[in-house]
Amino acid sequence: MSRIAGRWRWLGVGLILLGTGIAAAAVLGPLVLGVLVYRTSPTTLHQIAGGDAAALCVVAPATVAVGLLALRRDAAAPMLGLAPAVFALYTYTQLVVGNEHLRLPGNVEAFFPLLLGIFVLAGAVAVGAWNAAGARGLPPVPRRVRRAAGILLVAIAAFVVVVLHLRSYVDAVGGRPSSVAYLSSPTPFWLVKLMDLGIVVPAAVAVGVGLLRDRAWAVEPMYAIVGAYTLLGASVTGMAVTMVLRGDPEASAATLVGTALVTGALAAFCVVLYGPLLRPPRVAGLPVPAQPGIPSGRR
Repeated sequence: MSRIAGRWRWLGVGLILLGTGIAAAAVLGPLVLGVLVYRTSPTTLHQIAGGDAAALCVVAPATVAVGLLALRRDAAAPMLGLAPAVFALYTYTQLVVGNEHLRLPGNVEAFFPLLLGIFVLAGAVAVGAWNAAGARGLPPVPRRVRRAAGILLVAIAAFVVVVLHLRSYVDAVGGRPSSVAYLSSPTPFWLVKLMDLGIVVPAAVAVGVGLLRDRAWAVEPMYAIVGAYTLLGASVTGMAVTMVLRGDPEASAATLVGTALVTGALAAFCVVLYGPLLRPPRVAGLPVPAQPGIPSGRR
């Protein structure tokens, strides 16, 4: 087996194992078997169950499917594989760290090897996919698509700040907090704020502005961020649906509608963005030549 073939085989196996691990954690958690019990509040458990529904129905099958593409050395696999890897890094950081370990009942510590394995595997897949994607080259991205992606990413950053976090933050620091999520489980409350406002929003703004200013460096991160944020949007929508269905005091129909619309917009844009990746040439190692003046890879 050649060195290049071995890298593709490793990437495919890694993605399949990642998808399998994501599915296993979802089945073991509060959505299905309830064997894995997180040390957190009922509101956060509802959110985890909703996220697990999206992971089981959307993320895990997509990850395995991309893994199979990688085993076939399909040139689209590395860029497609970045999305579930970034999703898993974000999600399983919260599921490991966001517990009230000494205050609330649960047994999440017993499943730490599984959650850690998913996290480490996601990081390894992300690095491998990024390197393979850069070596392959990208098809030309029309300027209108890049501008649309830039506008969408900046709008998502504004949505996350204003709709998802501003009101609850103001409540938490107002002296008399009333949020059930904050009062019952402050660790995941602040962890999500840190990751969303410290990672998700800045990344979306930086890449979005880069695309609007026609910066070549923003093209490859665009693929990773749009795909990952689509999966994260599906997860947040699943949380909102679960909270509404279970009558959670923190449930909001407006948040449900907003997250569903944002996720739908991202999913529709993924069809436009990823479509050219799935067209010939399909053999890994044969880069698509860039059109003059249109960014198509790292420069």
